[in-house]
Amino acid sequence: MSSEKEYTSTLHLPKTDFQMKANLPNKEPKYIKKWTDEKIYEKGLEKNKDRGDFILHDGPPYANGNTHIGHALNKILKDIILKYKTFRGFRSPYVPGWDTHGLPIELKVVEKLGVAKAREMSALDIRKLCEEYARKWVEVQKEQFIRLGVLGDWNNPYLTLDPRFEAKQLELFGEIYDNGYIFKGLKPVYWSPVTETALAEAEIEYHDHTSPSIYVKMKANKDLLEKIGFADENTYMVIWTTTPWTLPANVAICLNENFEYGVYKTANCNLILAKELAEIAFKEIGIENAELVAEFTGKDIENTSYQHPFLERTGYIILGDHVTADAGTGCVHTAPGHGQDDYVVGIRYKLPVISPIDNRGYLTDEAGDLFKGLFYTEANKAIIAHLTETGHLLKMKEISHSYPHDWRSKTPVIFRATEQWFIRMEGGDLREKTLKAINEINFIPSWGRNRIGSMMETRPDWCISRQRVWGVPIPIFYNDETGEEIFHREILDHICDMVRVEGSNVWVAKTPEELIGEELLGKYNLKNVKLRKETNIMDVWFDSGSSHRGVLEVWEGLHRPCDLYLEGSDQHRGWFHTSLLTSVASTGDSPYKNVLTHGFVNDGEGKKMSKSLGNTVSPDDVIKVYGADILRLWCGSVDYRDDVRISDNIVKQMSEAYRRIRNTARYILGNTYDFNPKTDKVAYKDMLEIDKWALNKLEVLKRSVTANYDKYEFYNLFQEIHYFAAIDMSAFYLDIIKDRLYTEKKESVARRAAQTVMHEVLMTLTKMIAPILSFTAEEIWENLPVETRDEESVFLVDWYENNDEYLNPELDEKWQQIIKLRKEVNKKLEKARQGENKIIGNSLDAKVSLFSKDSSLQEFMKSDVSLLETVFIVSKVEIVESTDENFTKAEEVEGLEIKITRAEGEKCERCWKYDNLGVDAEHPTLCPRCTEVLK
Repeated sequence: MSSEKEYTSTLHLPKTDFQMKANLPNKEPKYIKKWTDEKIYEKGLEKNKDRGDFILHDGPPYANGNTHIGHALNKILKDIILKYKTFRGFRSPYVPGWDTHGLPIELKVVEKLGVAKAREMSALDIRKLCEEYARKWVEVQKEQFIRLGVLGDWNNPYLTLDPRFEAKQLELFGEIYDNGYIFKGLKPVYWSPVTETALAEAEIEYHDHTSPSIYVKMKANKDLLEKIGFADENTYMVIWTTTPWTLPANVAICLNENFEYGVYKTANCNLILAKELAEIAFKEIGIENAELVAEFTGKDIENTSYQHPFLERTGYIILGDHVTADAGTGCVHTAPGHGQDDYVVGIRYKLPVISPIDNRGYLTDEAGDLFKGLFYTEANKAIIAHLTETGHLLKMKEISHSYPHDWRSKTPVIFRATEQWFIRMEGGDLREKTLKAINEINFIPSWGRNRIGSMMETRPDWCISRQRVWGVPIPIFYNDETGEEIFHREILDHICDMVRVEGSNVWVAKTPEELIGEELLGKYNLKNVKLRKETNIMDVWFDSGSSHRGVLEVWEGLHRPCDLYLEGSDQHRGWFHTSLLTSVASTGDSPYKNVLTHGFVNDGEGKKMSKSLGNTVSPDDVIKVYGADILRLWCGSVDYRDDVRISDNIVKQMSEAYRRIRNTARYILGNTYDFNPKTDKVAYKDMLEIDKWALNKLEVLKRSVTANYDKYEFYNLFQEIHYFAAIDMSAFYLDIIKDRLYTEKKESVARRAAQTVMHEVLMTLTKMIAPILSFTAEEIWENLPVETRDEESVFLVDWYENNDEYLNPELDEKWQQIIKLRKEVNKKLEKARQGENKIIGNSLDAKVSLFSKDSSLQEFMKSDVSLLETVFIVSKVEIVESTDENFTKAEEVEGLEIKITRAEGEKCERCWKYDNLGVDAEHPTLCPRCTEVLK
């Protein structure tokens, strides 16, 4: 052969159809179609049907509008878990669901119709339009979730408007009613004047709000003055409030029984307030030189009286623990119709519950002739003006403070006593039972237990009724003449049978008599009773909170309690909370064993996303540019237990990390194209030491990745996988074995050993990344040699098994030292490439001379010089006994000195190493090793 012979054809260069450019936006839909057409989700369930269940119950997103980045985080985290559990042999169904009732949908429908037209329509017609609206958005969101690569029963999701769900929800209501936890009462609730309905605590959010802050004096009656032995009738109690419009409902002033109160003489009158707060209050009011003329405790004047400042009403002095010295005067304006603390203390003193305000926020006749008909914010101004005119106002100024708002309309709410349906938390055993159940649940992170527990300890009775049309009805009848409630479980069961077939519209469409039926009307002596149906619907939080019964007991293959609830941390006061309450109130147990929470998604600077700031990130936009796998990788890389960040720059970083993992897979695919593990696999004992090192690294990674998946700590395993692929493999092992793969004999043990390792790495790595990088894992699987694939999809194989034989910590310790040496040598090689004299071009042009005064290091380097040549990827390594001026010290390995020179000999045309060429006349330009290979 002449020296011009082309030897490239004799090298075993990589071959693969797996492209370097991912092109995910275009490729991913193909895999979604494959999974759908080939029923991969269903086959995964069938594969594991007899191997134990793992049930994750999907918290229903609201069917209104496109999905946002928080939805994507939530759905992808669920999908990662369920795919992993499927790999581990669990039958892990995913039944997605949607919340489809409630005010936002009804408001959208009314807005589209116009208020005037909506008022002309029947409730049944409005409900039908609401259902159409909800179903439309369910389909839109469903496609968006599927595009994320989420596997599930998309053809049979649960909707809270499904008749089967609604029937179960009504059954649940009946059980809780029978257990004595549901009652109807006149109590103050959060009320939205804009949407004209009661609101649940979970529907409240707090924003800064400007309110009038007023100090008002109320004249003390003689019985009060006599109690404290003070004769001057020009004496007044001083209250402080930020809701002047509630003063028409004032029936009491509440004091703390242990506080010391004083009568203070001022220029115009005597004022009573807590001594501890007097100095601050007088400064606020602008009163100087107030003289303390009498003292007493709150307990001393209990049940004495005062005169309302503008109504002919006598109010009473009462005592309550909620009176604090944080602000105000220690004399708390009390209106049981407008506040929870007021209501609770008012019940104890048998005070009247007055709430002179209507559904729209306008004061009623009960507020008095001066203020009736005014909207409550206008009433604030009118009442302040009147108090000023009559001399009862001591001070008014505006303050900004945190105030409850309706999370839908974003408007301030009011506290208003109305007749509503409640689940009893006060005065019963439900709170105690629920707190006990919380202690038996596993919360991840663990602080979730304290969070939901503290909320449960303080939550008031749960208002479950809403004054709207679109929802599940409260299944109560009334005697229209006496107002008596009529509830019998047999009647409810009969109605549930109808709802199960026709849906809850049947309640709206039929008369009470048609709903109850002739037989039951007779059985319960109702034939001659004028019947009326309850018109309120249930709170949508009761809807979704019923899903543990409406879904887990209804959909095939599910059961309660389920293994996991996974939602955002706000659901401690939402779905986690209401699910637990309805479950304990009905069956006395928890609907879930584990609760996993994630934080909110903020922008790259940690700011809350909002359309007005223009800092929102749409999942659809990310997918169009980068692909869903990049979004999935972001989800798998962030510590989702806290609030997380996303921005275009962060997504670009994810894309870079993805590229390194993809390139590792591509390299291995390209270099195992001719490897059949059934015939070519090399036994561990016959492998080179570096191969054993790589398998040790893989084995350590396997155990750590599994442990992190089990703990749901995907962010840890992502870092480890990325490091393994990019550093341990690409930058080290795969770089070093390239010469062996390309130049050794095709069937040689050395080459096949490297392929054995690479094959095992790729098979394991593909399973590791599949729950997160689902599309890419499937693409890798598709590009494996046919004989390597024993299933049509990566999602139908089992998880990898541990191999104790591969664990070798002593070997790893040795190679850590070799890696340090390589790092130092690489620094010197790089300088030799870039220096003024440019000693070398490629590292194979180099000879590396090493010296150390450390005898143990010197002996270590001498022990296997050929190994160092392989690891450094140079033509020659020599260990010398002395140095010259061309040696330089290593930066991190103490005592090591290195010299780089050009390798002696000639460059082999086939492997590019420098050696003595021409040992065979037929191949004069090849080194001895390459000559032997070609022979």
